[in-house]
Formats: sequence, C-alpha cells, structure tokens
Amino acid sequence: MFKRSFRSRDASNSQREAASAAMDSQHRVDKSARLTRKGTTRDHQKVSKLQRSLKGEETSRLQSEQARLADKSLAPSPIVTLVVGRDARLFAAHENVLFQAPFFEKVLRSTYFDAQNRRILLPDEEPEVFSAILEYLYKGDYYPRLLQNKQRNSWELEDSLPRRGTPHTTPTIHESPKFGGGRAGQTPQTTSAVEATVYLSSIGQYLLRDTVIYCTAERYGLDELKKLALRKQGLQSGIDVGTILRSAQYCYAHTPDSDSRLRAHYLALIIRCRKTFKRSGTMQAEMEKCGSDVYGEGSGKLFFDLFVAMCNHLDDIIEASNARTPKTV
Repeated sequence: MFKRSFRSRDASNSQREAASAAMDSQHRVDKSARLTRKGTTRDHQKVSKLQRSLKGEETSRLQSEQARLADKSLAPSPIVTLVVGRDARLFAAHENVLFQAPFFEKVLRSTYFDAQNRRILLPDEEPEVFSAILEYLYKGDYYPRLLQNKQRNSWELEDSLPRRGTPHTTPTIHESPKFGGGRAGQTPQTTSAVEATVYLSSIGQYLLRDTVIYCTAERYGLDELKKLALRKQGLQSGIDVGTILRSAQYCYAHTPDSDSRLRAHYLALIIRCRKTFKRSGTMQAEMEKCGSDVYGEGSGKLFFDLFVAMCNHLDDIIEASNARTPKTV
C-alpha cells in the first residue's frame, strides 16, 4: 500500500515538473519570438531610414551636378557684335547678358537677326551712352558708381567733387581742351572729376548724361536702370540753366506720357530754383521760341510771361505765410 502511494506521488510530481518545464520552454520560445519580431522591426526602420538618407544625399548630389552642368553650359554663351553710332564703333557682349534687356531679347529671337554673323546694328545710339548700358548689364551699375557715405549717412557719386547746389546761368563756353573741351557748365575755375554731361551728335548739344541713359533704358525696357539713373541725376548740382532746359526738352521728347518720374524731377527743379530760371535769358529765349512757328514771331512770349507770373504769385504766397507765422526768438 505504501509503495503504491509513493509511486502515485512521484508520478504526480513528475507530471508537474514536466508541465512546468513545458511552460518554461514555451515562455522562452514566446520571449525569443517577441525579441526576434521586435528586433526585425527596428532593423527595418534603420534600413529604411538609411535608405532615405542615402537617397536624399544622392538627390542633392544630382541636383548640384545638374546645376554645375547648367552653369557650365551657360559659360560659353555666344558673343554678339554690336555696331554702335555713326562711326560704327564695335562692342562685344555675351548673348545671355543681352537677354536681360527685353529689347535685345526680342531682336536676338527674331527671324531678322543674322545668326551667322551675330551682329546688331545700332546707328542711332551714342557709343558713350551704350557703353554705360553695357556696363550696367554686366555689373549692375555704371560709372560713376553710387556709393554710400557712412560718415554722413548719405549717398554720393564715385570720384565726385563738391559743387554748387543750385543751377547757374550758362557760362562762356571755352574751346580749349584744358577748360573741359567746350562742355557747358564748366569754367576754368570749376572742373569736375565726374562729367555730368554727354555730347549727342544727333542734336549737336550737350545734355545731362543720366537723362540720356534714362531715356535709353526706357527704349530697352530696363526699369531698374531708369531708377538708378534718376537717383544719380538727383545728386548732380551746379548744372547751368541751358543744359537743364535742353535735357528737360529731350526728356519730354523721348519718354511716354505715362512715365512722369523724370519729367516731375525737372519740374520740381525749375520750381525750386525759380529765381535763377526767372533771371535766365536762356529760359526766356527757349520759352519764347514755343509757338513761333505756328502763331508767328513773338507769340511764344506768353509762356515766359506766364512762368514769371506764376513764380511771383508763389513767392507772394510764401511771404504771406511766413508773415502770419509767429517768429520765436
């Protein structure tokens, strides 16, 4: 009897141990399976992240390579020869540089352009003015450059010398080269490192250089150059009345009515310096010529008389306003 009971106890113990071992084995299997699955997911994430990184680096490398090839393809841009002025002076420029101006882009893409000789004829342009246009297309500015004076917190022209701040009457033009080559606005006592005028052979007169550049930029469709030229002209001073009036007339003849920026500059200048213009015989002569061809000799005097009357009226208004304003001691 005792033997049977021990046997049954041993059998039950062995069964419990077998079940426990089976459970431990199953637990280890499940744990190893979980670890395996977890490690597999992490490995997949690392691999995909690495692939994305490599793909991004490859994409950026390809983009930089394409950009480099594009720059390399633009480097040998074809050279275009420009024949400028009555003397047929030759200028050379890269085609991609000329494309910045809508005028030249239209010419280069037109069917009339001689693609074999690659020449553009500009017989009505002045070489000196066109040189400034070309300099702007390459450098974004033209001589004299616009520089900032940090000490005075102002802008000034490169190589400029101090000049008088108001216009003056037309001086005697000196024909000797040492007196400025006969250019208006220069006397033996007032020379300038920066010449404000340019001679136009088409009209046989000296005009303000920035005004001519502004009008040329209008034809070529260079709006930013127009802004730059207007800003530079605002820094000019000491120009004689004759040059200002001729330049103003040139401005009105070569700019559309929709573009009033340069015209407004001349009107404001004349009003601001009205006393100088009122005393000027040049102003009177230019205004009296207006209408003479249509209405007869002397009819143009109306315009100068009207100008003097308006100036006097404006001075009276300013004096009356100052008289009403209390003065502080």
